Amino acid sequence: MNNALGMLELGSIAAGIEACDFMVKAARVDLLRAVTLCPGKYMVIVAGDVGDVRASMDAGVKNAGEHVVDTLFIPNIHPQLIPAVSMTSQVARFGAIGALEFFSVASAITAGDVAAKAANITLIEIRTGYAVGGKGFVTLTGDVGAVRAAVEAAAKNAELLVATTVIPKPSPLLIQSLL
Repeated sequence: MNNALGMLELGSIAAGIEACDFMVKAARVDLLRAVTLCPGKYMVIVAGDVGDVRASMDAGVKNAGEHVVDTLFIPNIHPQLIPAVSMTSQVARFGAIGALEFFSVASAITAGDVAAKAANITLIEIRTGYAVGGKGFVTLTGDVGAVRAAVEAAAKNAELLVATTVIPKPSPLLIQSLL
């Protein structure tokens, strides 16, 4: 049962690859992503039970030492979070579109969890650093009121927020571009 998510961001690709190995060997976790980030960093995202994710994160941090740039641990995640981070979300119906942009990958993941818990929306994607200059962003959809509530809740106490937007009636071309 994947009810927790952990993320480790490192300033060294080599150290990140090694930390990933330590993380997946330390506990029973699912490896959601292990990728390079712009500019020259490495990110590992794991999911699993709270204790396993915590043990995995502890092993990664201990191994990576000074190369750790950022960490994130979220217990009791919303069920939509893993598909959004894994870019496997299935959106049955599009409505209004909301977007939140952050200077931090960890902030984007946290915002996606907060948004999903705050209102009846569907997370489209949580983009984590790749091909966006190391930033993170969240896209979501739903009824206009729910999207506004979710974006507002996620932005309220967010760290490193760049910008947000809510598009009440998105063009079908925009929707297609988000898939």
